[in-house]
Amino acid sequence: MPTTAEKRRAFRQLHESGCFVMPNPWNVGTARYLQGLGFKALATTSSGYAHSLGLPDGDVTRDMVLSHCRDLAALSDLPLNADFEAGYAEDPAGVAANVRLCVETGVAGLSIEDFTGNSRAPLYDFDSAVARVRAARRAIDEAGGDVVFTARTEGFIHGLPDLAETIRRLQAFADAGADCLYAPGIKTREQIEAVVKAVAPKPVNLLMSAASGFSVKDIAEMGVRRISVGGTLARVAMHAFIKSAKEIAEAGTFDRFAGVISNADLNAFFGGGAKNP
Repeated sequence: MPTTAEKRRAFRQLHESGCFVMPNPWNVGTARYLQGLGFKALATTSSGYAHSLGLPDGDVTRDMVLSHCRDLAALSDLPLNADFEAGYAEDPAGVAANVRLCVETGVAGLSIEDFTGNSRAPLYDFDSAVARVRAARRAIDEAGGDVVFTARTEGFIHGLPDLAETIRRLQAFADAGADCLYAPGIKTREQIEAVVKAVAPKPVNLLMSAASGFSVKDIAEMGVRRISVGGTLARVAMHAFIKSAKEIAEAGTFDRFAGVISNADLNAFFGGGAKNP
């Protein structure tokens, strides 16, 4: 098992060149399976974890998230990026204190977003958003500076799809010390390339949460350095579960069980040290 320092060095190196996919497990089993498939890094998903607990996205507490990050970071060989939402605090001092706690879990990276949680005013005002990024940066530096810090602006997924404002915020976040920039919800080639160009040479994370027609190769050619899938893999699993359960409840049949992975195969994978399946 690599040390935390080794994972953090490896994660930072992944951001220096090329393009990598960072899928999002929602528990230790899915993290270990993704590791076995050969991915180089993983990221938590706030929605996937919340739904696995029977909660809506956003209702998981800070301490629950910290415990979740600690478990995944300890039980996977791969660097882990934490979806740390809005830092579980409004003021910069609170964000900084919570970021320090997140760093202590052993994660290799973490993200802070500018979503307020209030649908009537979904984004922190510009100055406040930048101050929160500066506070997170300072907390990471005080903890050693080796955790990769991603700053997110959420307008495209919270009813404010303004590309110019998105770029203004990402550029300000880069100036405030973010290592990686992220605007979930941008989808077109024009939007993606505009964001990549605007914050270059800093790396950009792209969320792939639906079928788009883009391959990893296509996305790499746009200049994106990192691809994540958010809660989509968790929703894929939940979708299959719901469809199968509904078939049993409504039709009294079990046809959707055809072709599923066997218990023996999963036992062999997890019992064999979670190597490539």
